[in-house]
Amino acid sequence: MSNDIATFGAGCFWCLESALNQLKGVEQALSGYMGGHTVNPDYRSICTGTTGHAEVVQVRFNPEQISFKQLCQVFFALHDPTQLNRQGNDVGTQYRSVVFFHSEQQANIARELIRELTSEQFFDQPIVTELSPAVTFYPAEDYHQGYFLQNPQQGYCQFIIAPKMAKFRGLFSSLMK
Repeated sequence: MSNDIATFGAGCFWCLESALNQLKGVEQALSGYMGGHTVNPDYRSICTGTTGHAEVVQVRFNPEQISFKQLCQVFFALHDPTQLNRQGNDVGTQYRSVVFFHSEQQANIARELIRELTSEQFFDQPIVTELSPAVTFYPAEDYHQGYFLQNPQQGYCQFIIAPKMAKFRGLFSSLMK
């Protein structure tokens, strides 16, 4: 079985990581940081907005079971790619919408999907998702991994993530494990 890697930033990583881990063909979705200038960043430094890193989810997946395009479709459905450097009340470059591509093929697929979503006027505003080559991935601290599943009663999880997960299950039930 051959595995590929995809890396997405969609604001807070807790929601995206939880959703991606429920998809057939996803071996692992891991919360972390990418795209900045600080070596070995931690959550506290990320929150300052000065590291240049984005909160991301790195996904190991089997392309024979789920395509990169399908992963991108989930990514675009679970956040607002029209908000520059923010998602709702989470503001700063660490919350930017970004696809860190691991090959030119991934970059082309993401570009084409953005063109499709734009031509279909899927969003009311222009998509501002950044496309950047993947660089060093730094896994987030252990307590961030599986955060939503471990903390469903936490306020942020109840009011922000739970509705997104309900939307995700409705839109992508055919792709779920």
